[in-house]
Amino acid sequence: MARFREEENREWRESLEYVLRVEGFARVEELLRLLDEYLYLQGFSPPNRLSTPYLNTIPKEQEPPYPGDLELERRIVNILRWNVAMMVTRANKKAEGIGGHISTYASIAELYEVGFNHFFRGPEAGLDRDLVFFQGHSSPGIYARAFLEGRLSEADLENFRREVHPPVPGGRGLSSYPHPWLMPDFWEFPTVSMGLGPIQAIYQARFMRYLEDRGLKPRSSAKVWAFLGDGEHDEPETVGALHLAARENLDNLIFVVNANLQRLDGPVRGNSKIIQELERLYRGAGWRVIKIAWGSAWDRLLAKDKEGHLLRRFEALVDGESQRYAAFGAKELRERFFNTPELKRLIEGMSDEELDELTRSRGGHDLVKIHAAYKAAVEHRGSPVVILARTIKGYGMGPTAMAKNVAHQVKKLTEEDLKEARAFLGIPVPEEKLSELPYYHPGPDSPEVRYLLERRKALGGFVPERRVRFTGGLGQPEGYLEVPGEEFFQEFYEGTGGREISTTMAFVRILAKLLRHPKIGKLIVPIVPDEARTFGMEALIAQVGIYSPQGQLYIPVDAGTLTAYKESKEGQILEEGITEAGAMADFIAAGTAYAHWGIPTIPFLITYSMFGLQRIGDLVWAAADQRTRGFLLGATAGRTTLEGEGLQHQDGQSHIYALATPNLMAYDPAFAYEFAVILEDGLRRMYAQGEDVFYYITIENENYPHPPMPEPREKVKEGILKGLYLFRPGEGEGPRVQLLGSGPILPQAVKAQELLQGYGVVADVWSATSYKALYVDAIEAERERRLLGKARKPYVAEVLEGHEGPVVAASDYLKALPNLIRGYLDRPFCALGTDGFGRSDTREALRDFFEVDARHIAYAALALLAEEGKVPAKTLAKARKELGLELWETPPHRG
Repeated sequence: MARFREEENREWRESLEYVLRVEGFARVEELLRLLDEYLYLQGFSPPNRLSTPYLNTIPKEQEPPYPGDLELERRIVNILRWNVAMMVTRANKKAEGIGGHISTYASIAELYEVGFNHFFRGPEAGLDRDLVFFQGHSSPGIYARAFLEGRLSEADLENFRREVHPPVPGGRGLSSYPHPWLMPDFWEFPTVSMGLGPIQAIYQARFMRYLEDRGLKPRSSAKVWAFLGDGEHDEPETVGALHLAARENLDNLIFVVNANLQRLDGPVRGNSKIIQELERLYRGAGWRVIKIAWGSAWDRLLAKDKEGHLLRRFEALVDGESQRYAAFGAKELRERFFNTPELKRLIEGMSDEELDELTRSRGGHDLVKIHAAYKAAVEHRGSPVVILARTIKGYGMGPTAMAKNVAHQVKKLTEEDLKEARAFLGIPVPEEKLSELPYYHPGPDSPEVRYLLERRKALGGFVPERRVRFTGGLGQPEGYLEVPGEEFFQEFYEGTGGREISTTMAFVRILAKLLRHPKIGKLIVPIVPDEARTFGMEALIAQVGIYSPQGQLYIPVDAGTLTAYKESKEGQILEEGITEAGAMADFIAAGTAYAHWGIPTIPFLITYSMFGLQRIGDLVWAAADQRTRGFLLGATAGRTTLEGEGLQHQDGQSHIYALATPNLMAYDPAFAYEFAVILEDGLRRMYAQGEDVFYYITIENENYPHPPMPEPREKVKEGILKGLYLFRPGEGEGPRVQLLGSGPILPQAVKAQELLQGYGVVADVWSATSYKALYVDAIEAERERRLLGKARKPYVAEVLEGHEGPVVAASDYLKALPNLIRGYLDRPFCALGTDGFGRSDTREALRDFFEVDARHIAYAALALLAEEGKVPAKTLAKARKELGLELWETPPHRG
């Protein structure tokens, strides 16, 4: 046998050598492609190919029996399509331009229904429940299904996209897209803007494994399903983490791509085939790919085509051409697709009705083929799975929408569309009622409703449904976490005894202690995008290890040292490499585990502040929507604090970005005790009281002595959290001024206080820990006065009462930040900040350039006093000379 095989191998090589020599590489490539096609037609797909023929991955012969009632399920899906069209059309009739999407759900309906009826396990399945990320623009379909299930009423549907003033009394407003913040008992995952769903799904699947490997959650069969569009793959977030899913063998992850071949403006890949492109992408990244391109109506032709003519025509087909057939029907298909004698023979005797069915027969609308793909995906082991399902955008929605370039923008159906949709979907609505745009509900005791409710009961309850499994809150033993209080943080209140440290070092010390805490230590999830050594965290790597599902398969080069690089299956740190988006997706997964699994993990994501809110603001917004809890640390923060790094690295704006996220608390502490107070407050609010907030805290790399917390400590703690407290009062007699400093600029304000003493000026120094907190309090006080008749003063005005003099507020961020409080103070005000591009230089040079050092703070104070006539002009001139200020006509932000 061995000799025979060797001889056979030789004959194949000689044949290939002959073809190569006589006809060249192109002919060899053609023969190899033909062999691949032949193998594929026999039901075998070589695993090492990036691309397979444009056919279904699972041949008809290998499709398992369908476990449900096909006719009933088809009726259900068509009822849902109809109600979606009515909901969106009615909403736009009542409020022109309110928006909504009909065509996306029309294309994805069957893909959802097979999942709802046979695969998606609900909350009653416990730890085996599935997490489902729904394609954002298809949200009306999920509402339509909840209507049949009895979870939403017709009044609710009437309030689609009307959350502020729902027009129908008694109904709840339905959010445009999946928004857990606005519908906290319904949606679990925000998936719009596009690209957010896929990357979140990948890291949720990985975090499930992290919880299991660390013993925080029992192992389960739970899956993460993510439904996304083909055009959505142009978003970097969609494809940026595919390699992670494959590298870590996340066979608990299933992507379903709704390949309706159209984006918002037209074809996704009009001149090629998006499914084939995505197959190469996913196979190259290490995923199992299952294609369902063609519906059952094509099976007979494929079986009849023994010579592969139809397969080769499929290969020549481009998506732009394919859409014409769905839009224009049998005549177009007969003339343009079946365009050779061999192909024409395949359809001899077929009627136009049969050819029309072919134009609509795509795998993503075929329940049998979808079920076969889902079953194979669920049973697959060793890698994530993607199902590429070919569908028609606007399927069944009439000539205006179906497969047309305008499909995504269609908000209303015409009379002709309504008639065609009613006939195609089989909805028993009389023609005279069509103008009323009626919903159709077959009744609570109908076979359709009984069926879908029975299926959901068998699978563990309704999906989507958001149940918070860890509520927090005092007095709730089942949902209470004992977080550390003041005693735990006491050592950080006492200062450094003259030793110089950075706020980053203070954070690392506190984090190290938290990791050892007997109650919450195991719940801490440090997350770093490849900057742990930059932030001084290398000792923590050796202490708790970096999570790796494979463990550590090598001996690190620094083995035996105190800072050895340690990877472990039980590792606690998530070290993501250079991906802030991936790290933020980790943060969201860890910060929502309290809701999904009842496990209140506490994420600490530390990253360059310049590469945080600025780079991943969309994911930060998604975190807020999802009610994520945890701490974002913007390290090496500040425009002038990060010396040498220059324009792209020096952050002077992240606190401005933090203003936009309503439930994000933002702080810029100067000292260890300030950081400790903020951290204690965050743990209490998020994990002991169950409040849906999260924290952004900037920490810096500048070393200076940290003093003990001033007295009275309770008042200081209150001021730290509210955003402002008196750090060092001025002494003596003379004109007075109030100096506000933040973060590492606070020591500059202290130096300015000393400089001003030489000019007979008494300065009080205040630590402004949070301009956002001051601003939010002020606008609330202003609103209370305007609308409610209350006379409460803003905290910033109240705390400065009795402290005379103008205010100079200096920070390492844009002047817009301290200027937030200007309008709430009835005194002269000067904001000093770092508007403009960063520079490479020393801190001293940078602070001089941006005019935020002690000399500039002191001079600004003197200038305000001079304007009030409290300091003579000659003093101002003298100070300018003595302080050595070189002032240029061109401001730093124009330089």
